[in-house]
Amino acid sequence: MTPYTIDDLAHADTDHAIRVADRVWWVGHRQNDDPFQCHVYLIEQGDQSVLLDPGSQLTFRHTLRKIEEIIPFSHIRYFVCHHSDPDITGALPLIDQMVGRDNAVLVTHWRTQTLIKHYGLSQLPFWLVEEHDWKLPLVDRCLEFVFTPYAHFPGAICTFDPRSQVLFSSDLFGGLTPEFSLVAQDERYFEAMRPFHEHYMPSRDILGYALRAIERHPIRLIAPQHGSIIPEPLVGFMINQLKTLECGLYLIAHGDTDIQRLSQLNQTLRDITQTLLIYRDFRDIAHSLLEITQRLLPATSLEFHARLDGQRVLHLTPESRYSGIEAEPPAPVAQILNLDHKQWHELNVAGATEFMLVNNAGDSPILMLPLFAPDQGTAQAVAIIHLAEPVVSTDQLRQIIGQMSVPLQVAVEREVIYRQIDLERQRIYEQSIRDILTGLFTRVYMREAVQRLCDIQDRSSVHQVAVLMLDIDHFKRINDSYGHNQGDVVLQRVAAEILGTIRGSDIPVRLGGEEFAIFVADDETASLALFAERLRVRIAALRFLAPMTDQIVTVSIGVAVRQPQEPLLDLIQRADMALYDAKNSGRNRVRLAPGTLPLPAMPG
Repeated sequence: MTPYTIDDLAHADTDHAIRVADRVWWVGHRQNDDPFQCHVYLIEQGDQSVLLDPGSQLTFRHTLRKIEEIIPFSHIRYFVCHHSDPDITGALPLIDQMVGRDNAVLVTHWRTQTLIKHYGLSQLPFWLVEEHDWKLPLVDRCLEFVFTPYAHFPGAICTFDPRSQVLFSSDLFGGLTPEFSLVAQDERYFEAMRPFHEHYMPSRDILGYALRAIERHPIRLIAPQHGSIIPEPLVGFMINQLKTLECGLYLIAHGDTDIQRLSQLNQTLRDITQTLLIYRDFRDIAHSLLEITQRLLPATSLEFHARLDGQRVLHLTPESRYSGIEAEPPAPVAQILNLDHKQWHELNVAGATEFMLVNNAGDSPILMLPLFAPDQGTAQAVAIIHLAEPVVSTDQLRQIIGQMSVPLQVAVEREVIYRQIDLERQRIYEQSIRDILTGLFTRVYMREAVQRLCDIQDRSSVHQVAVLMLDIDHFKRINDSYGHNQGDVVLQRVAAEILGTIRGSDIPVRLGGEEFAIFVADDETASLALFAERLRVRIAALRFLAPMTDQIVTVSIGVAVRQPQEPLLDLIQRADMALYDAKNSGRNRVRLAPGTLPLPAMPG
């Protein structure tokens, strides 16, 4: 068979063995809906052939079929296991029963042997790499084993084939891919590798040690156990990018398990920390922190009020180039300064514990963040984030602001009072892909899933992407009148109505609080307004048990259709403005963003 080029590999039929290099074959199995795809590789060497990471009992029958498309199974003499996890060793009991030759061996490291031996294999003796000078001579090549301890297993190894220059990298260079792709297409594959390594590798030092060991070899292609094969043009880029990662992600998780979300937070924290390490001048620090904040919020500027001593307060603003001017703080800031945590929580009882949102009519909205001095336990400074538009308090916002508060305190304190403080990290709490209360998707899932819809639209104009933004009218009044438990009931009933109305291809999201969004990909955009109006009417028809038997719940809805190449955030902002128009027009109605089809009359 003719060897496949990289382009051929990308379109190869995964129901059959696939040639990836000279006498090197992919014989794995593609499992549907599995972001943790496992790969098996075969090095064809006549009756001295090698099978690397045989796989689990879930996939081995498929692997066996593909092997025998190339060679008889009996021609395999060496079974290489790079580590002991069941996704690569679970098939060993089956293999042990099938092996009919006396000289077949299981190739691995002694630390892996200590676990694999508990399978009770009777036909496969161990062949330990450290006892054979870390090399395995074959018919036309000599494999070299690379020791990569603790990545992710104490006895982890990789295998390098000098003839084909393929590195069989085990867990290294693996990725979490939402859709199967045998070959990494471009540099974007690193974003699939990032969360995998950040949570799977214990530390940056351990990952760096393994990468340095690997770099000693002239690699043309990386064949990982998980994710996608990495072709030569991407090898150097991927190695260099992995060197920049901060690993051991679960050290900051405190029970959270959504690694995509934790990875995003980890990157933000790292950028904030880098800002404080790189810059000395407070003006540079403030400008950099503003850029980071703008990834998460519609922030326009940052200012700070910091207590010097007694009643003196330093005001740091972009207008003064953050030079610092002593000034009397405005009343809201003066009210916060010197409060301890308990007093702050009592003052801000209706808001988040980390910050206060102020959306006064006629004024630009702001977010006020008290900065507590660790040694005193009181707010010695207040950061004010000016916003281009109002925002709602969400779990994501609370977690990010909570993490930002300590480095902001360090920056302000270093600038105005020059004293050492203890850096404190607050816990990062994470929502899973589904909102626990409503069963709708979260913002984190929304960004990834909806962006894929937008990418599809940009490649093909057959389907358009649209969004319906919903907000429960007077929801605060419901909470104040009936309590938050009844407020949760309202949220659940509205979410159930959304789920009962949408199609299977739609993406319903709880944005936070009482705000929802429904993303639709369809070529029949004329039906959007009708759909929105029908949903509004259904929600208005909801009836509740005591004590809310007389309560009517309504929603305001804004609808926008995505324009070609329009960024997702811009689409959301246009729908949000239409929602804002619906609110201002009297609530309980649908409003369309400019350029969206007119609202049809509802049938009587």
